Formats: sequence, C-alpha cells, structure tokens
Amino acid sequence: MALSVIVITRDSAAVIARCLESVSWADEIVVVDSGSTDRTLEMCRERGAKVHSTPDWPGFGPQKNRALDLATGSWVLSLDSDEWITPELRAEIERAMAAPGEASAFMIPRRSSFCGRVMRHSGWWPDYVVRLFRRGSARFSDGLVHERVIVNGTTGKLTAPIQHEAVRDLHQMVDKTNHYSTASAAMRLREGRRASLTAAILHGAWAFVRTYVFRLGFLDGREGFLLAVINAENSYYRYAKLMLLAKKSGEHSTPEGKP
Repeated sequence: MALSVIVITRDSAAVIARCLESVSWADEIVVVDSGSTDRTLEMCRERGAKVHSTPDWPGFGPQKNRALDLATGSWVLSLDSDEWITPELRAEIERAMAAPGEASAFMIPRRSSFCGRVMRHSGWWPDYVVRLFRRGSARFSDGLVHERVIVNGTTGKLTAPIQHEAVRDLHQMVDKTNHYSTASAAMRLREGRRASLTAAILHGAWAFVRTYVFRLGFLDGREGFLLAVINAENSYYRYAKLMLLAKKSGEHSTPEGKP
C-alpha cells in the first residue's frame, strides 16, 4: 500500500526538517507552499519532497485539498509542518494500512507542547485528529481555519500519538492568536453570523473557565494558566473582530434598489 504524506508550508524552515525526516520512509511526500521567503522550499527539496508553490492563500482547508489533489498514493497522511511521527506511530500506521479492515480513515491522538511543556490537560490531550485516510474517501472542509477531514466511510483509531510543537514561545502565540482570530471572524461573517461586545466578553470569559477549570488546565502548571489566558484572548478577539467586520460591512452595503 503506497503512502503519500501531504504538508502545507509557509516560512517553516525552523520546523520542516524534523517533520519531513520523520516520514522519510513514505512512498511520496507532497509539499504545497504559499510564498515562503526563508529556506523552506530548499529544505523540502533536499529531503526528496515534491514541492509545489501557490500564488495565493485560500485558507487552511482549501490549501490542504490542493495538496491532497497532488497525492498519488492509495493512502494519505496529512501533517502540519510543526508535527512529526515517532517510530511507534510509523509501525502502527503501516499495520493499519495493511490490515484488511473496513476503515476508510483513522483518528490519531496528538501530543502537543506549549512553551516547552507537554500539555496533558487543558483540552489538548488526547486531541484526536483524522490524519490517515484512503485517498478518494476523504476531503478537507473549506474552512479558512479549524479545517476538518470529512470522511466517506468508517473511521478507526490509532493509539501512538503524533508529536506537535504547537507553540514555541509567547511571541509566536500572539502572532497565531491575531492571525487565527482574524480568519475565524472573516469566516463567521461569510456565514452570516454577527456578534456584540457583550458576546465577545462572555465568550472570552467562558474560554478561560473551560480551559483552566473544566478541562483541568490548572494541572498543567503555569503553562496551563498561560494557555487559558491565550484561549480567552483568542475567543474575545474573534467575536470583537466579527462585531467590527459586521459593522463595516453594513456601512458599505447598498440598500436594495439604490445605486
């Protein structure tokens, strides 16, 4: 069973080598890049990946579907550039592909780190994600962010985790929060949703309580507290930006029948 690994990148030189080297055993590695200005493309080619560049950024879901359309293997493994595969997970993936079962896809737990600490609570573990699937049986949703794999068929589970360096430092986290909240607000506006300042405040407060209390973030030490604060900020900014985007959209709209 041939395996294609697909990865999307942009200025991923700090992490891409670890990702690609962990799947060097795959039959094919497809990288779709959206305008890297560092050594990402060179590093990918050095490691035998088939590299494709795109002139635009359509969002995470559509970009991953571009990579999927370029894959040729009977099975596809989707990774983010800051993720990597252990030998234990490799063995489990190979067994899953070889087994004569009915599963069209497999969920894999993801073990993520935040500012150097592996998070065992806070809603970050086991964080099952669909990443392995038969080509032709699944597609990514069209979400600008928080895309998901839509599977046509049954989904099984693997036990060995994907390793994920989600956040290296707070500087990176602040950048991610700004980018993701902007994209998420735009996606919600496109869906016809609206928000208010009260909604932004309440969503932010609930995100903190959910992460730190109900998802036991306090057991993750100071990093658990930091993550809860970041989650609160991300939720608050998402709805505050949606509120302002909706206001701006209303100001620029033209009443029906008027030029």
